[in-house]
Amino acid sequence: MKMSDFSTSEFYTNPYPTYARLRAEGELVPLAPKIWASGRHATIECILKDRRMGRAYLEGVRLRYGEERAKADVFQTFSRMMLLINPPEHTRIRGLLMRAFNAAQMEKFNAITQEIAEELFDRQASSGGMDVMKDYAIPLSLRIICKLLDVPYRDVAMFSEAVHALAFTFELAPMSDAQITAANAAAHRLEHYFLEILRERRKKPSDDLISLLLLVEENGTRLTDDEIVANIVMLFFAGHETTSHMIGNALIALHRHPTELAKVLRNEYTLYEVVYECLRYDGSVQLTGRAALEDMEIGGTHVAKGDMVYVFLGSANHDPDAFDHAGQLRLAKDVHKPKLLTFGGGIHHCIGARLAWIEIETALKVLIERAPQLEIVGIDRLEWHRRNTLRGVESLRVAW
Repeated sequence: MKMSDFSTSEFYTNPYPTYARLRAEGELVPLAPKIWASGRHATIECILKDRRMGRAYLEGVRLRYGEERAKADVFQTFSRMMLLINPPEHTRIRGLLMRAFNAAQMEKFNAITQEIAEELFDRQASSGGMDVMKDYAIPLSLRIICKLLDVPYRDVAMFSEAVHALAFTFELAPMSDAQITAANAAAHRLEHYFLEILRERRKKPSDDLISLLLLVEENGTRLTDDEIVANIVMLFFAGHETTSHMIGNALIALHRHPTELAKVLRNEYTLYEVVYECLRYDGSVQLTGRAALEDMEIGGTHVAKGDMVYVFLGSANHDPDAFDHAGQLRLAKDVHKPKLLTFGGGIHHCIGARLAWIEIETALKVLIERAPQLEIVGIDRLEWHRRNTLRGVESLRVAW
C-alpha cells in the first residue's frame, strides 16, 4: 500500500474496505521510507502500550515536510502539547493536568451538558428538523469547552475557525503552503488570546480549568505559561471536532441499522452500551501515530529508531480477529472486552475521554427522548470530510 491510498474520495466516504486491505497485507505495512502503517487490533494495542514506541512529532513533520517547513510556528507550538511528547516531560505535564482534569471536575458537567443539549434542541423543536452538526453537535461541544475554561461563548466563531485550520496538521496527507500559513495564523490567534486570559486569571482566579492549571503544583513544579497555552489549544482541538463528529457518526450508524435503532428506542440497551458500539463501529478519531524510540521488531519486521508507525484505530475497531460482526453495528450487553481503541491507549490515552463520553451519551439521549421519529435526510448522499485522521460529515440534516 502507499500513502495516497488513504486520500481518495472512496476512502473518505468509506475507509473500511481500505482498512481490510491494510490488515490483509500484514501486521506492519510499509507506506514510504521510514513510514509504516498497522491496522490490526492486537498489533496496535501492543504498539500503544510499548514504552519503546513514543512521540516524535517534529521528526514526523520533518519526514513529511522537510527541515525548513518543519520550523513553522504551528508545528513548534504543537510540539509542546502533552499529547505529542514523551516521558519525563509527558509524565510531569499529564500529572499536573490530571489534578485539574479529574473525575470530580468532569462529573459536574453531567448536568451542564444536559442543560445545554436541551436548550439547543428547544431552539429547533418547533421547526420540525435541523442540521445536527451546525445546530446541535458542534455548538454543544464548543459550549462545553467554553464552560470548562470559563471563556466567553461570543468568541466561539474564532475558536471554531482556528481549530479547523489547525486540524490539518494531524492529517496523513501533507499540508499545502496555504494551509500551513492558515494554521500558523490560527495558532498565533489562540496563543495571544489565551495568554491574555492567563493574565486575567492570575488577577482574578475562579474554579475553571485555566485557573486550576495556574495553581496546580507537583514536587515543587508548575506548568509554564507556554505549556498551559499549548495544552489549552490541545483541549480545544481534541475536544471539539472529535466529540461533535462522533455525535453525528453515532446517529448515522444507528439509522443505517434500523433493527439496532429500534432496540435503542425500546430502551433494551443502556446508553453506555450504545455509545461503546457506535465508537467502535465508526469512531471520529481514525488515526494516530507513534515513533520508534529505539531499534525494535514489530510482528517480525525490523523497525529502526526514528521510524514512524501510523496506527489506524478505525481499522483496529473493525478487526474480525478482535470483534464478532466487526463490519456491522451490533449492540451487546458485554461491552468490556475486547478493548475499544477509539481513545488510544497506553500513557497517551485520551485525558478527556470521560467528558467526551458524557457529551455523546447526553446528546443521543436528548435526541432519542425528544425526537424518537427523527429521520436523516439523504442518508445515502452524505458528504464526508476529506480527512483521514478525523471522520465526520459536513452537515447532517434531520427531520421529525
